[in-house]
Amino acid sequence: MRFGANYTPSKHWWHTWLDFEPDSIRRDLDQLAGLGLDHVRVFPIWPVFQPNRGVIREKAVEQLLDLVRMGAEAGLDVTVDGIQGHLSSFDFYPSWTQTWHHRNVFTDPDVLEGQALLLRTLATALRGEPNFLGMTLGNEMNNLVAHNPCTAAEVDVWLDRLLEVVNTADPDHPHCHSAFDDAWYVDDHPFTPLASATKGAMTTVHPWVFTLNAARRYGPQSTEIHHLAEYGTELARAYGTVDRVIWVQEVGAPAPHIPVEHAVEYAEQTIANVATCKNVWGLTWWCSHDVDRKFIDYPELEYGLGLFDADGNAKPLAKAVANAVHAELPKPVDRTTALLFDGKRSSSGPGGAFFEAWMRLAKEGQRPAIVMDTTPEYLAARGVTEVLTV
Repeated sequence: MRFGANYTPSKHWWHTWLDFEPDSIRRDLDQLAGLGLDHVRVFPIWPVFQPNRGVIREKAVEQLLDLVRMGAEAGLDVTVDGIQGHLSSFDFYPSWTQTWHHRNVFTDPDVLEGQALLLRTLATALRGEPNFLGMTLGNEMNNLVAHNPCTAAEVDVWLDRLLEVVNTADPDHPHCHSAFDDAWYVDDHPFTPLASATKGAMTTVHPWVFTLNAARRYGPQSTEIHHLAEYGTELARAYGTVDRVIWVQEVGAPAPHIPVEHAVEYAEQTIANVATCKNVWGLTWWCSHDVDRKFIDYPELEYGLGLFDADGNAKPLAKAVANAVHAELPKPVDRTTALLFDGKRSSSGPGGAFFEAWMRLAKEGQRPAIVMDTTPEYLAARGVTEVLTV
């Protein structure tokens, strides 16, 4: 299992594309490599990279390549999200999608072709970098649906078109997409679990403890919170093929949901529990560095999520993640007992009947699988010998 961090530059956050300072970035990347991490995930900001529908700024692409190469110098591989999209509670739109030019970013054919141009340009530029790992279409783009209404069928068209673009421009790397937890837990959300679990080279999960007030509901030291990322991984597996690879792409310890004094324990337990899951590509911690307090209007929980503070000082959390990277983690386990899931999304979220049934088994010391298919062939392929119902 690979370990990395979602990179949030210490000096300028992702406004770094406006004030690109290589020395600061090199310091940040060296700090992450010093923990034993092997990759970072980085975020081009959409309006900076594509200020006009027909224009991709060459300077911005050059800076992205510079960052990737600085990662190589530090010994880090780099994965790139294409369309931002949504980051740390802020939504970023280029002006050509807003106000008098308002277009739906999922359904308007002109916007789709503009996004295709951006992703094609980035994938083509990145393809030859030896430490490049592949692209995610964008970060949690489903957070934009409130202002860009769409149907599940329209989302599928959007995903299929853009995945085709990056796969054609760069067939040498695995490319995927990501979604906030609503895709898994909200019944009518247009980004569906099936789309997450079948489209792209792997499934990504972002099991956040603040979703549906999970940490406040159960407590930061509860079984439900320590096993949340493991549960999210196994839930995703139920929707996909037996051998589908899953990437825990975002997981973190936001205060006050996880109080600072419990963050180390949360990290240790979360990483160890995810390690028991099979076919996990890696775990990428959110995030590398705290958001500098000079930036205002972030929700309070966004400021302190880093492994390092904004001055580059390692926090106890950094040392805990480094220890986990170097420790002998639990091995993936055979999950011979499975809990049957009926596919009702709201039941699978924190507070839902299925969620709580799975967690009761976890409290008993079991490592249950989750299945939606009970045919003998499927159960045999999963190694399941006992199926329980809620």
